[in-house]
Amino acid sequence: MDSTSAYDRLKARFARLGHLGDAVGVLDWDLAAMMPEGGAEARAGQLATLRSISHDLLTLPEVGDWLDAAERDEAATLGDWDRANLRAMRREWRHAAALDSDLVEAHSHACSACEMVWRRARAEDDFAAVRGPLATVLDLTREIAVTKSQAFGCSPYDALLDAYEPEGSQAAIAAVFDDLAVDLPGILDDALAAQGPAPIPPNGPFPAARQRALAVRLMETAGFDFHRGRLDTSLHPFCGGVPDDVRITTRYDESDATGAIMGVLHETGHALYEQGLPADWRDQPVGRALGMSVHESQSLLMEMQACRSRAFLTYAAPIMADMLGDGGSGWDTETLYRLYTRVEPGLIRVDADEVTYPAHVILRFRLERALLSGDLTLGDLPGAWRDGMRDLLGVTVPDDRDGCLQDIHWYDGAIGYFPTYTLGAMTAAQLFQAAVQAVPSIPDDLARGDFGPLLGWLREHVHALGSSVTAAEMLTRATGKPLDAGVFKAHLRRRYVDRAV
Repeated sequence: MDSTSAYDRLKARFARLGHLGDAVGVLDWDLAAMMPEGGAEARAGQLATLRSISHDLLTLPEVGDWLDAAERDEAATLGDWDRANLRAMRREWRHAAALDSDLVEAHSHACSACEMVWRRARAEDDFAAVRGPLATVLDLTREIAVTKSQAFGCSPYDALLDAYEPEGSQAAIAAVFDDLAVDLPGILDDALAAQGPAPIPPNGPFPAARQRALAVRLMETAGFDFHRGRLDTSLHPFCGGVPDDVRITTRYDESDATGAIMGVLHETGHALYEQGLPADWRDQPVGRALGMSVHESQSLLMEMQACRSRAFLTYAAPIMADMLGDGGSGWDTETLYRLYTRVEPGLIRVDADEVTYPAHVILRFRLERALLSGDLTLGDLPGAWRDGMRDLLGVTVPDDRDGCLQDIHWYDGAIGYFPTYTLGAMTAAQLFQAAVQAVPSIPDDLARGDFGPLLGWLREHVHALGSSVTAAEMLTRATGKPLDAGVFKAHLRRRYVDRAV
C-alpha cells in the first residue's frame, strides 16, 4: 500500500502543474515576441490544450481529497513554509475547481484569437474589427466571474480580482482610488507650475542596436542575471517566462531613446523579483510571486523610485552620453532628470508620468467594472473612454488606437488586473521609503551605480518570501504599517512639486 502522505502527493502534483504553467509562460512570450502571424491559430490551440490539461490535473477528485486530508491530519506537523504552501495550494484549487475544463479551454482559445485580431485592429484604428472577438472574451469572462462568485461568496468582479490581487476588494480599491482622484488634480496643477519650461532633449536618431546595448548595460548594473534571462522586442513591453528563464521585451523609438530605456528598467524590476524568488520552492505555489500589486511594486520601485531619481541619473548620464550621444547637448544629469520627471497629461498609459498615471488606471478600473456588470456595452466603450479621459485628465482622445485599443489586457481576458498598477505604485513608494530608512546610503549607492544595498534589502524583505505570507503581512513587516496612500502622495509632492529627489 502506498504510504506517501497526502501533502507529498500534493507537492508532486503541483510540481507537474508548475512545469505546465512554465511552458505556457514561454509560449505566451513567443506569441508576443517571435511567432509569425500565421501561427496564431495553432498557438491558440496549443495554449488552450495546455491550460485545459492543467485544469484537469488540478481538479481531479483526488486533489480535493488530498487537500482535506493534509489540512486535517498533517498541517499541525508541517513547518511554516509547508503550511503556507498548503494554503496556496488550496487557493489555486479553489479557483480551478469552480470552473469546468470546457469553459477554461473556450476562454483560453477566445483570448488568444482576440489578441491576434487586436494587434491588427489597433494598428488600423479599427475597433469594429475586434468588437466581436472581444464580446466573446467578455461573455466568457463574465461567465467565469459569476461562477466563481457563487463558489466564493463574493461579487463577480472581486472573484476576478482575487486571481491578480489575493484577498483584494473592489470596495476598498474604489475608496482609495476615489481619494486619489480628489487629490491628484491639485498635485498635478502644482507640479505643472513647478517644473518650468520643457528641457531640450538630446538630438537623435538613436539606432535601436545602440539603445539595446545601453539597456543591457543598465540591466546588468541593476542586477539582472543574463544567464537566466534575455531581452527582446515586442509590440507591448512585458516581462514573461519563468524565474530561471525570464523574458523581458521592449520597443524602440529611434527618434527618442528615453522611453525604451526606462521601459526596460521597469521590466527589469519585474525580472529581478522573479529571479529572486526562493529557489528551494521553485516548483511550488508558495515559491511564486505574491500577487500582481507586489509584482508591479517591484517594477515601479526600480523605474520610478530608483532610476528616475536624480541620484541614479548622476551615474547614468555619462554612460548614456557615451553610448547614445554624438557629442551633442542634453546628456547632463539635470536635463535628463527634467526629461524623466516631466509631467504632462497624455493619451497613453504606458508613456504616462508618475503623477498622471493613476488617472489612467482609475479610468480602466471604472470601465471594466461597468463592462463586467453590463452597465456599459462594448458599443459605448469608445465614447465612455473619451469622456473619462476628458474628465480625469482634460485630454481629448482623437481615435480608438490611442483610446480603448491601446492596452492588450481586456483583449486577452485580463479583467481585474488594472488596479494592481496603482496599488503597486503606492506599495513601491512605501517600500522604497522603508529601504532608505533602513539603509540610508541607498541614494548615494545609486549615484555610484551600486544597486547591491537596495536589491539586498528587497531580496530579504520581499523577493525571498515568495507567497509564504500575504501581501498585507509582507508590507507591514517591511515598513511597519499597512498600505498608506499618504506615503505615495508625499512622494509625488517631493519629486514633482518640490523637485527634491
